[in-house]
Order: sequence, then C-alpha cells, then structure tokens
Amino acid sequence: MRMTSLSLLAAGLLALGACGGPGNQADIEEIKKSQKDILDKLASLEKSVKEAPRPAAPARPQIDPNKVYDIPTGDSPVRGPRAAKVTITEFADYQCPFCAQSAPLIDEVLKAYPNDVNFVYKQFPLSSIHPQALPASKATLAAAKQGKFWEMHDRVYKGFREISPTKLKEWAKEVGLDVAKWEADMNSPEVQAQVDKDMAVGRSSDVQGTPTFFVNGKRVMNRSVEGFKAMIDAELKAKS
Repeated sequence: MRMTSLSLLAAGLLALGACGGPGNQADIEEIKKSQKDILDKLASLEKSVKEAPRPAAPARPQIDPNKVYDIPTGDSPVRGPRAAKVTITEFADYQCPFCAQSAPLIDEVLKAYPNDVNFVYKQFPLSSIHPQALPASKATLAAAKQGKFWEMHDRVYKGFREISPTKLKEWAKEVGLDVAKWEADMNSPEVQAQVDKDMAVGRSSDVQGTPTFFVNGKRVMNRSVEGFKAMIDAELKAKS
C-alpha cells in the first residue's frame, strides 16, 4: 500500500513537469534537477520499505499435552453413565465441520466402554467465523429443558451445513419439542448464561479451536478411536 502511494507520488511529480507552460530554459533545467533529486529519494525510500522487516504474528501459547485441567461437568449434558470412571469432554461448535465429523467417532468409543466412559458436551461457538453456531448452541440447550438435548444435538449435526433459524425451528418440531416453550427458553438469559459459562471454562482450559477433547481433564492429541482407547485404558488401569 505504501509502495503504491510512493509510485503515484512519483508519477504525479512527472506529470507536474509535463504540464508546465513555456518558460525560461534555466528554470526548466532547475525543475528537472529538482525532480531527479526527489525521484532518487523516493526510490531510496521505496527500497527501505521493501526491505523493512515485517512484525511477526504473535505465536499461540504452547500447550502442555500432559497437563490435567479441572473441567467441571456443571449443567452440561452427559451421555452415558454419570458415575463412569472416565469422562470425555468436548468443546465444540455446531457449524464446525470437524466437530460434525467427530460425532460418529465418539459414538464408537462410547459403545466400546458402555459402563466405564461418559461424554460431556461443552458449547464453544466460534461466532466470528460461524454466525449460526451460537443460535445452534442455544437451540440444543433449550431442547435440554424438555429432556431432548441429545436428539436436537444429533439433528443439528446431521444438518450442520444448513443451520438457520428456520431449520432450527423445523428440527425442534421434528424431534418432538413444544416449539413455543423451546423458543422462549432459547431466547432466555439462563440459556445464554450457560453458553457463556461453557466458553469461560473452555478458555480457562486453553481451548483455542474446535473440536477440543479431554479425557479426565487431559487433552486428547490423537483424535482417533485408537487414540481415545489408549488414553481411556491408561485411565482405567490407573484407577484399578
């Protein structure tokens, strides 16, 4: 941007020389000399701008993969036995394609450990890039008020590419909600506060993107069935 401005200024100076009327030859030579001096200085300045080091982007804080975070379940929905020895916690965004792809993976892991593992879902809508993520979070939490969080959760992920106010209402009817009550709950301060609480817990747990998973508070680095099983087996062995 600065280089373009300098180039335009140089062109303007040349144009000024070309637009002058007839005059004294000595004056014309003086003008030409002045122009040359200015253009030389501009060229030097342009070179300095090109060679000036650009400020480095701030580095993301390093994550310690061995750190164990205290992540309370709180009011978050739980799938599986509440007294399970191992808890998988996910911070997720309903418009995030990687979160949608992870849903079947979690189902597979839970089926492998029906008595020992449960799953806690935390809302972490990235509203700056996913404008429908927050409404979707509130829609599922409003469904929880009628005991249908997981039905709405699964339906939203099934259609995550087409989330809109109209679709959310359509899906609320589809899963059997009292839509008038659902709409009132969705727009309530209580539901917004629950989203805010999940976001705060996520930030205190160094969540930087979605999905982010934890197994008993320890960040999951290998997001595969095998990776989850290795961490779960280690936790079960430690508890036995």
